[in-house]
Amino acid sequence: MNATIDLLQSHRSIRKFTDQKIPHELLLDLIRAGQCAATSNHVQAYSVIHVVNPDNRRAIAELAGGQAYIAECSDFLVFCADMKRSTEAAERAGADVIRGTTEQLVVASVDTALMAQNVAIAAESEGLGLCYIGGIRNNPAEISSLLRLPEHVYPVFGMCLGYPDQAPEVKPRLSVDTILKQDYYQDEEDQNRVAEFDDTMHRYYRERTGGNKDTTWSEQLKPLFTTKLRPHMKSFLQDRGFDVK
Repeated sequence: MNATIDLLQSHRSIRKFTDQKIPHELLLDLIRAGQCAATSNHVQAYSVIHVVNPDNRRAIAELAGGQAYIAECSDFLVFCADMKRSTEAAERAGADVIRGTTEQLVVASVDTALMAQNVAIAAESEGLGLCYIGGIRNNPAEISSLLRLPEHVYPVFGMCLGYPDQAPEVKPRLSVDTILKQDYYQDEEDQNRVAEFDDTMHRYYRERTGGNKDTTWSEQLKPLFTTKLRPHMKSFLQDRGFDVK
């Protein structure tokens, strides 16, 4: 393996940080690295809100499910899918623009995820730790109001950044054979491979928690598919100006 592959395969979510602050120029370099990610048609359909105000960070920590490290990390970013800037630019160039289509929502969401992952990789290459915060979508309307997000912009997730004050193990992943299909979608062996992965995750959780967490990957998935997770997102995105049916 080369150094880049080794770095990627050593990713861990960090939720405990030292008091050391990230130099501002380094943070700007991380954002520049993020901007170098692939982007559909060069739209660059994202904006990043660097939340500095301590009161706002504490409020977001509560709105995101009581995740205190949002307020405690060196820097907290909110990655937003942004179709406002590009549609307005096209309009100024003389286009009769159509706003809020489902494809625009997909493009902006994918662009944002790719950009954020570049930021994450760049951060880890500098010895920083990070944690994605999907809990931003627990209360997206309130967070959008707090961040003063306009129509056609929505918060996809947050990211805590800082110098790690913990060294958790790398969490196991499904085997490559499970997710890599050749030519066609084939799942004849998936059930057995998932069962093997359940055994792996069961051992991982028990060892990581000293026996306090006794579960498997499949067990942990159950809440995602027995309830409608974040059912408010449909109406929220419609309120943001996206044509979600």
